[in-house]
Amino acid sequence: MASRLFMGDMPELMEKILNNLNNEIDSLYSCALVSRYWCKIAIPILWQDPFLFEEKCSIIPKYISSLSEDTLKECGLNEKISKTLFDYAKFLKVLDLDSFERMVRQWNCIEHKIEHLDYFEQDDYPSTNPIVYSLLKLFIESGATLHKLVVSFHHSILIMPEKIFSLLGQNESFFSRLQHLSLGEISLVKIESAIAFLRALSKHTTKISALEFNGFEFEFTEAEYDQQLIHALIYFIKSQKQLRIFSIVIEEHTFTKHYGIISALESQKNSLQEIIVENCDYSEEFELLKNCKNLETLRLKICDYKIPLKMLDHNKINVLEIVDYTIETREMALVIEKTGISLQRLKVESRCEQIQEDSLLLNALKSFCPNITYLYILNIGFSIQLIEVIDNLQKLQFLTLMCNIYDLPEEEMNIRAIQFAEILPSTLQYLDLVNKWLETYIDIFLNHFNSPLRKLIIEKLDNEKNTKALIEFCVRKKTLNYVGLDDPSMLDNNIRKEVEAYVALVPCEDIIING
Repeated sequence: MASRLFMGDMPELMEKILNNLNNEIDSLYSCALVSRYWCKIAIPILWQDPFLFEEKCSIIPKYISSLSEDTLKECGLNEKISKTLFDYAKFLKVLDLDSFERMVRQWNCIEHKIEHLDYFEQDDYPSTNPIVYSLLKLFIESGATLHKLVVSFHHSILIMPEKIFSLLGQNESFFSRLQHLSLGEISLVKIESAIAFLRALSKHTTKISALEFNGFEFEFTEAEYDQQLIHALIYFIKSQKQLRIFSIVIEEHTFTKHYGIISALESQKNSLQEIIVENCDYSEEFELLKNCKNLETLRLKICDYKIPLKMLDHNKINVLEIVDYTIETREMALVIEKTGISLQRLKVESRCEQIQEDSLLLNALKSFCPNITYLYILNIGFSIQLIEVIDNLQKLQFLTLMCNIYDLPEEEMNIRAIQFAEILPSTLQYLDLVNKWLETYIDIFLNHFNSPLRKLIIEKLDNEKNTKALIEFCVRKKTLNYVGLDDPSMLDNNIRKEVEAYVALVPCEDIIING
């Protein structure tokens, strides 16, 4: 079967395999070098989201090489760029207009030897604008079909997103499969542009499954354009037929008035599965979300606790995330009680200080939520009660924990490190000990740890005692695949060679599981 994959006899299976590597750029590049057949499958996947890495403005010439000679002259580009092997434009699936524009600017600066990139504006070199629009037209006419669009309306943007529709012509397939729309900042001077864009997009796509409002600043007045923008946002939400994920992130100010935007989500009550809200006060509009019968994920950051308390009366939430500067444990305990046995994934993060009166939170977790498979708690005391609660979670697979241990004497910490290691369930596959809180006792912990762990994040490994304990754990359990460190390249070479004979050492961010 392996030989048939290499020879190209099973293209559908090979494509599925490589699609699973879509976020592993280095692996895809390696696959592209295996054979001509693999290259033909890997290159389209690599070029689905080309503007993900802003520093790689070298990709711009790949697109420019497909422009006609007349278009090149109109853009002020006289040098010939050799044609490429692939028509890269037609592979585009994800378009972040901000990143795209920045890359074109950077490349244009380099081409014309303009040194101060940070101060390069549109008027400094007017050919940037026609290049941007020529490439947008190229994407559209190449037959590309977008799956995700990220767009902002800040004061410095060159692209007028609503003008994209004038480039469509008969090529309406460009937006026909759009599933994910992310709207960023809308500055006061670009409100008219944002309104035109939302109205036009409503006519071209009704199958958005994920809608994000990121970086909004809702300081609306009674001005006509402010009201028109609100109406355009509401109309767009209601125009969609299968919205599953809704996210609204407010910058700087708390979202106190909702202007009908939240209540518009009731139109998606049969499809909505996940809601993400940041910096938001409670209002009666949230009451209407009780009718969203398929809602199963709720993520709240710096929000009023009334939001989950009111919504959870009728919703069976599987995934709950609460992030705040301080955790109000009484309210949090009530929220956990309401989720009950349906809750499988829980994240509780206190950003500024240790969670106070954590016994209320832990009692609720132990009494009402036996089905937790993913637990993420930051800034909690390393208490006997916490250890007992984790011991009670016999389905736990993923654990992320940051405990405060400042008040515990060394002898007591030794005892608790052993207890913690011994109670972790046999189902546990992933453990992240955030911020090195168990660093001094990691050898004791590993010597008593028996879960068949596959991924362990400890951030630091810099002494013989901990190294020996880690190797002994690897030999004893034979399940550990990865250990996450802050920077494995900074590790002592002798320690690194010794450990890598048993387990792969990788940067924490490569294996971290968040939510």
